Amino acid sequence: MITSAPLPAAPEHGRSFPIVERSCPVLRNDWVNARYKRLVLEADAPLTRAKAGEFFNLLCPQHGEDRPFLRRPMSVFAARPAERRIEFLYKVTGSGTRSLAGLRPGDALNAVGPLGRGFTFQPDWHRVLVLARGVGLATMAPLVPLAGANGAAVSAVLSARGPEDLMDDEFVQGTGTEVHAVFDSDGSSALDRVEPLLRRLIETERPDMLYTCGSARLLVLAQRLCREYDLRGEAALEQQMACAFGVCLCCVREFEVGGERLHRRVCCEGPVFDLRQVVAGSAW
Repeated sequence: MITSAPLPAAPEHGRSFPIVERSCPVLRNDWVNARYKRLVLEADAPLTRAKAGEFFNLLCPQHGEDRPFLRRPMSVFAARPAERRIEFLYKVTGSGTRSLAGLRPGDALNAVGPLGRGFTFQPDWHRVLVLARGVGLATMAPLVPLAGANGAAVSAVLSARGPEDLMDDEFVQGTGTEVHAVFDSDGSSALDRVEPLLRRLIETERPDMLYTCGSARLLVLAQRLCREYDLRGEAALEQQMACAFGVCLCCVREFEVGGERLHRRVCCEGPVFDLRQVVAGSAW
């Protein structure tokens, strides 16, 4: 059974549906490879209405020595209303994700969401270009079915340490998405090799939008190319958060808008921003 409690919607989200706190039964929590797990929760609306780029704040359980105090923000990997579930793809690294890794089917996980502002997508677009590194792939994955539902093609440049970490099957999700894989292990993920690839894709495919997440150095490269080619771009920013409602100011980043430096909260004014406005590496 899914239990819930309503939370007030923050005005800056501009949502037509509420943000809620719910205790969601765990359906699956399986290893995808040696570093990443896929968590599937039973859920219903409004959780299953989460859009590409939005996230949830998860109350990680306490297991053994792993006793995380704060919730962990995690982008939605998939929202499936017809199947009444939401999914997350996460890398097991610290105490929070280690505690999530201990969840078993039948356990319950407290989730708050959907939160934040997601990616922009226009129905008349014909092709989009995705640039993702590591777990940033999970944030970008919902763009694939979104584009497909609107008849748009997706070209993706996916970067990982090695082929064993790529998770391209999870990203493609059975679609005909064109994937260009680059790796640290063979040097193909180096910027001087990724840049010619991106230039070729931009020049030959003329995408309507470039999306990126997961790497500061790739974000800087994407910014430069978007400016050069006058291409629209959006970046989903990864940032430490506490409240995820914009109150604690833990996630403030710096942006440049119209020649002026501004500070914005990633949790409620993002996590997706205009790529050209992000000041790479800035945080309070």
